[in-house]
Amino acid sequence: MRERHAFQDVRRVREFEAFVAGAAGRLLHTATLLTAEAPADNPRARRLLTLALAHTYAGWDRLRGEDPYDHARQYLATRFAREAWHHHGGPGRTRPHPDSPLAVLGPQERLILVVRLYEGVAEEQTAALLGLPLERVRTICDRATATLLHPPRGPAPTAVGAGAAVS
Repeated sequence: MRERHAFQDVRRVREFEAFVAGAAGRLLHTATLLTAEAPADNPRARRLLTLALAHTYAGWDRLRGEDPYDHARQYLATRFAREAWHHHGGPGRTRPHPDSPLAVLGPQERLILVVRLYEGVAEEQTAALLGLPLERVRTICDRATATLLHPPRGPAPTAVGAGAAVS
């Protein structure tokens, strides 16, 4: 009996290691996009990835036919959403890296855009994952896409002497 459990444990570890070898890079990139950190300096993204992989490993035996990548991505997204909600505007709020193309977006916009467009998750699934109405997900995704395609500009420059009175 012990031999069978030991064999199952070894098989489980090997399966998980194979999963990590194939999926960790893409999941880290997803986490880096979510946190809008620099790819070379992404401690929040690495923390999110570690938590997602640990959660996936803990439930590995219960996945039974489910895609472990979907499971890890789902945990990554919900964990990011929860952390962004708790840190939004608070004293511990972290700022996106200024060189990140997604830095102009808010956390919810980044989350929806990354899940929808980078990860290719359908609107319906994204809405269910985040607990938002479908139309809200569609609106946020459209707004985030428009913001990236047409970034907001700074205030218009004022002309020198434009306000001078003419006598």
